[in-house]
Amino acid sequence: MKGRILGATSLAVFANGFRPFFLLGAAFAAVAIALWLPEFYGDITIRTAFTPVAWHIHEMLFGYLAAAVTGFLLTAIPNWTGRLPIRGRPLMLLAALWLIGRATVSVSEWTGWLAAMIVDCGFLLTVLLVIVCEIVGGNNLRNLKVAALVGILAISNIAFHIEAHVSGAPDYATRVGIGGMLLLVMIIGGRIIPSFTHNWLARQLPGRMPIAFNRFDIAVILVSVVALLAWILFPEAKTTAEVSALAGILQFVHLARWAGERTWPDRLVLVLHVAYLFVPAGFLLLPASIIFEIPRSAAVHAWTVGAMATLSLAVMTRATLGHTGHALKANAGTQIVYGAVVLAALARVAAAIFGSQSDALLHLSALAWLAAFAGFLVVFGPMLIQRRER
Repeated sequence: MKGRILGATSLAVFANGFRPFFLLGAAFAAVAIALWLPEFYGDITIRTAFTPVAWHIHEMLFGYLAAAVTGFLLTAIPNWTGRLPIRGRPLMLLAALWLIGRATVSVSEWTGWLAAMIVDCGFLLTVLLVIVCEIVGGNNLRNLKVAALVGILAISNIAFHIEAHVSGAPDYATRVGIGGMLLLVMIIGGRIIPSFTHNWLARQLPGRMPIAFNRFDIAVILVSVVALLAWILFPEAKTTAEVSALAGILQFVHLARWAGERTWPDRLVLVLHVAYLFVPAGFLLLPASIIFEIPRSAAVHAWTVGAMATLSLAVMTRATLGHTGHALKANAGTQIVYGAVVLAALARVAAAIFGSQSDALLHLSALAWLAAFAGFLVVFGPMLIQRRER
């Protein structure tokens, strides 16, 4: 490893980037959903400048998911660049900035929207600066595309605050944020899922292996990008439905090429394929919302709760096990976490489709979500705060 360790601390939780952000992100994901339904039904009031729905969207995208992505990148980039990781006081300050952002957004009715925007948006902009410096410093320029996607998230966060203030409904910024996060899922997932699958299958009996990345995969990503751009700009257009349907079919074939059906015995690998399955599902639900008037939230939640939340939890569990010296095996508690988050996704999509049962399904989804993230804290929390790593 080259470079130097930035900062020093005796606290194990600040010894690696994944530790504070996985811990804080999971805790916040549970608390935010526990508050969301009472806020949605008018039982409590969160003193935010956002509408209740905008607060929920913002805190899931730029709160929880931003923390999970940051934890992953601060852990993965040293492996890509050969540089020593950021840890200690700089990591502590970065985590504090994220926390202050969550608090400021939630009381922005008092602080004012502009102050909340400056504090909140400062986090992703700082993360962007850090990862660009690390990637360039490690002469690993091919991974600047990941930094570009973080840049899209940072810009969409700024736009979210401004659009919410001007119009009250940050529709365009929401779609850009979801699109940017979904691109991260496609790029990171497209890298790690076939790789982890190949590594596991190579130790098993001979058989079908994931197909190596080739021009077909590039075409799938390009079509998906076009579909997302069409959705961002023209969400109700027939052409958007057609391109999205094509992207959904291609994404399904894309996933099928990774031999996921052979990974059933290893739940750590299997859950990655299950999570990615929600990517084509979302692309196929989008035209259904345009043509058959199924609520658009079905597609949105297939992507956000299904693909993003499930994949983030899968990566968080695997990274925590691998970087704290534990065996890469999904115990009963881990499998409950996986089952709960998938149930949360399915129930939330169903709540959008079956309107007559939406209240019951929303509550089921929220309870399953709480079980997933509380379960993560119970099973993996001790690993994140104890110094045992390799």
